Amino acid sequence: MAGNPSENQKKHPSDTEWQERLRYFEAKQSEMVQTIREFVEIESPSDNKAATDRMGTFLAEKFRRIGGTVRVHPADWHGDNVQVSFSGNNSAKPILLLGHFDTVYPLGTLVTMPCVLDADRLHGPGVLDMKSGIGLMLYTIEALRNWHTGLPRPVTVFLVSDEEVGSESSRKITEALARQSAAVLVLEPGAGLAVKTARKGVGEYTLKVKGVAAHAGLDPGKGHSAIVELARQIAALSKFNNLRQGLSVNVGLIQGGTRTNVIAEQASARMDVRIKNAKQAATMDRRLRSLKPFDKYCQIEISGGINRWPMERNEGVIALYKKAREIAAQIGWKLQEAAVGGGSDGNFTAGIGIPTLDGMGGVGEGAHAVHEHILVSELPRRALLLAGMIERA
Repeated sequence: MAGNPSENQKKHPSDTEWQERLRYFEAKQSEMVQTIREFVEIESPSDNKAATDRMGTFLAEKFRRIGGTVRVHPADWHGDNVQVSFSGNNSAKPILLLGHFDTVYPLGTLVTMPCVLDADRLHGPGVLDMKSGIGLMLYTIEALRNWHTGLPRPVTVFLVSDEEVGSESSRKITEALARQSAAVLVLEPGAGLAVKTARKGVGEYTLKVKGVAAHAGLDPGKGHSAIVELARQIAALSKFNNLRQGLSVNVGLIQGGTRTNVIAEQASARMDVRIKNAKQAATMDRRLRSLKPFDKYCQIEISGGINRWPMERNEGVIALYKKAREIAAQIGWKLQEAAVGGGSDGNFTAGIGIPTLDGMGGVGEGAHAVHEHILVSELPRRALLLAGMIERA
């Protein structure tokens, strides 16, 4: 890296230096791909503690080798969460780099969905969501330490083991680390080439129905089907959708009954709720809890709530995005922003008022799908963007 390190800490790099930095990451591209491939080939499904712990241990050692101090946060049911702290050349608040290493794919998926490099695409389970993002953290921190003879400011890396299943074991740690930080950069996948400046809030509710059982042949008139009542409630729930306002309710799992010749006494539905802003949470919760039975002989019960508050495009988010856009412009990249429906742990940090920029990770398609992949050629630009944000945020 050209230039005196102490001078680089006092001023922003010139256009020429930005180009040199980009070439640095381009020269590292093949090495980055190999490292990400290593990550993908250690399967880490959220529901397999032994597997996710193997991944967490592997990652901890990778970050330790580049100067990080590792702290493991034990978890009972999911993998242990991994925190890595890096000191900086000043006493500023740290930047929190946030990500997760659990995936949605069951153990053994690599047999039918191997990690394969095909031209500009690296395929594999979890490569986009979000093991490539962890690779970007690793190589960016290493680069900054080389360029500045140590990081220009403190950095905390927090790698979560249970993001895909609600972050139950990690949420409090994430929020605590965020409160100690100047800003949070989330290495979830980009929205195409864009970063994410808004995410919907996410809730999960369960609707339980208790009916009156009866023999379907001998006494059909004496029964009051919980399944029929549930079907009516689901039809009512569909009317809660208002896509123009960013509201959606999806009944994704239903259960009920015991036998075909028994009028069902029990039935239930689990639903996903998405909201665009915090004000909608109370309204949606009130509407759900005010549901009444269509059949007076049936009883209904609603449980659950909002798990992730919306990441709203507020002043703190906008300020980070403007910095990211300025950095991208140094290499002729017009960085766009996007609002998305999916949630991440960035919802937690934004929800407690910490400036957060999401979607800083890999670029590709097919998260949670058989065609999941990243574009290898975009890795250098994303690493360069992350490096600049650590320096400027």
